Amino acid sequence: MHDIRAIRENPEAFDAALSRRGIGPQADAILALDSARREAIAQAEAAKAAQNAASKEVGAAKARGDEDEFARLRALVAEKKAEIARLEDEARAGDSALSAMLATIDNLPLAEVPDGADESNNVELHRWGNPRNFSFTPVEHFEIAGVAPGMDFATAAKLSGSRFVVLRGAVARLHRALAQFMIDLHVEDHALTEVNSPVLVRDEAMFGTNQLPKFAEDSYQTTNGWWLIPTSEVTLTNSVAGEILEAASLPLRFCAHTLCFRSEAGSAGKDTSGMLRQHQFEKVEMVSITHPNDSLTEHARMTRCAETVLERLDLPYRTVVLCTGDMGFGAQKTHDIEVWLPGQGRYREISSISVCGGFQARRMNARFRPEGGGKPEFVHTLNGSGLAVGRCLIAVLENGQREDGGVDLPAALHPYLGGRTQITPEGTLV
Repeated sequence: MHDIRAIRENPEAFDAALSRRGIGPQADAILALDSARREAIAQAEAAKAAQNAASKEVGAAKARGDEDEFARLRALVAEKKAEIARLEDEARAGDSALSAMLATIDNLPLAEVPDGADESNNVELHRWGNPRNFSFTPVEHFEIAGVAPGMDFATAAKLSGSRFVVLRGAVARLHRALAQFMIDLHVEDHALTEVNSPVLVRDEAMFGTNQLPKFAEDSYQTTNGWWLIPTSEVTLTNSVAGEILEAASLPLRFCAHTLCFRSEAGSAGKDTSGMLRQHQFEKVEMVSITHPNDSLTEHARMTRCAETVLERLDLPYRTVVLCTGDMGFGAQKTHDIEVWLPGQGRYREISSISVCGGFQARRMNARFRPEGGGKPEFVHTLNGSGLAVGRCLIAVLENGQREDGGVDLPAALHPYLGGRTQITPEGTLV
């Protein structure tokens, strides 16, 4: 949500920032709604003053026996009452229209974000690790002989339709081990607080993290009105909704391992094979709530937390900063981490870490009280995957595949697998 005061003060800067995201001018329309709303409020206040003045004079006219003046004043009081009701209705309608408009306009990019129309204009920051040189042609995860018994798309389609998978045996255990490894790393090494949160939330929570109203079609809603979360960013970030935090308590750093649900609206024909793009998946999410002065430093810290997961698993990756045309709706700046998938012969996104500034906090009314007193200010919020468990599973399988159809597993996971180190060509964990 945007700050209307900032738009009033510098509408040209607001439109210029939006133009970097390929969005046309919005300030004039916003300010027109704002002006009409403020005018209705001012007129209502003037009408209340006139009503109060007339009300005081009614008794005096009655006492003087001036029946004509008494009748006129009573009529004026009734007239102003009706006028006030009408103007307050106009002000409320104007406020709703303004809020609705502000709620559907993308966040403004930071000056340091590179300009560009799409992912081709993203800028690589660095790479880690070297893609393995295979003595054979590597295949995609679902084509590996030892993986096939534990990755059942046919049964999933029978149960739920396309973009679902049933994991069994060695693959299911590996998937579970990855999630546990990530959570332990973030809690023990990165000092994040583990949270177990709901996967069903109210409208207000989805609005707070900008899934609503603009992206309703991307999520699933139950018949009684709850929404299935697309990521635990929703619950972790909204945990401070409506709160006034003490500055000394910041930053708050959370992580959670949850099921996530996405309709994948608009993704027809994309990644239809394998489990890269699913309606139901698991993710370890990171969320930070910070003082505005610290959010960019925290962004770099969160990026390193996610990168460390891949480094511990010995998975080559690259980190890019997204250009203005490729950033998500609520982001001021985003780092994407892309892991190397030898089966596809390219890097694919496995984590997006975004700083949102006060954009979500204003929607949630999440504030902090400055040290030394003063008016509460909006916190800054950040979110990022640490990591997407299914995509990490894909990367482990593809990078560890052998020519015989087996898979060698990263050393960091061996303690989570009872000391087992590989999946055999027959699909057994040994």
